[in-house]
Order: sequence, then structure tokens, then C-alpha cells
Amino acid sequence: MALYSEKVMDHFINPRNVGVIENADGVGEVGNAKCGDIMKMYLKIEDDTIKDVKFETFGCASAIASSSMATELIKGQPVEKAMELTNKAVAEALDGLPDYKMHCSVLAEEAIHSALEDYNKRRKSE
Repeated sequence: MALYSEKVMDHFINPRNVGVIENADGVGEVGNAKCGDIMKMYLKIEDDTIKDVKFETFGCASAIASSSMATELIKGQPVEKAMELTNKAVAEALDGLPDYKMHCSVLAEEAIHSALEDYNKRRKSE
């Protein structure tokens, strides 16, 4: 059996939504010191809907694929729905991850939640 699903390989080789959003409405950065993966998420939000999302990930194939899939899952979604994103949903959308790589999907979830929290903080301070 292959180590990674076709979807993981596809999102690793052809990641979606890579890059930076200038003047993002929310930015979240998380990292896992143990494995060295770092993810940064950028959100553009209009009318409480995620209009655009980009990411920069320094990490393994699973980390890049998880970031890519997570952005696809929340793009166009209401902020409230994006807050409900779980690492399990990310892993399932990728047709599974090896057990020892599940932390990559957790990082993707945390990066998105961190960016959404940043967005909410900025909104309150306006």
C-alpha cells in the first residue's frame, strides 16, 4: 500500500492557494518544533465570508498537502463555518494521512483558527 493517498500527493505536488495576501484581514502562524513544520495562513474576509485564503508552509509533504486542502475547505465559507474546521475533516478530505503524520492536519486546523482569531481581534479593535 502507498504511504500517501493520491490526493495527498496531488496537493503536495500541486498545492492550491500558495502565497501571501497583502493587507490580509487575518494572519495565523503555527509551528511544531518537534517536526519543524511551520504554517502561515492569510485570510481575506468580506461580509463574514472567506473570499480568499493563502498559505506558506515549511514542512513535509503531509504538512503542505494539509495546508492546501484546509484552504480549499474554507475558501468561500462563512467565518463561522471555517471556525468549525477540524483536523479530522482535513485528513478525511485527503483520503487519510499516516498516523504519524496526523499532527500535520492538526497544524492546518490550528493555523486557520489562529488566522480567524487574529481577524476577530482586529475587528474588535477597529
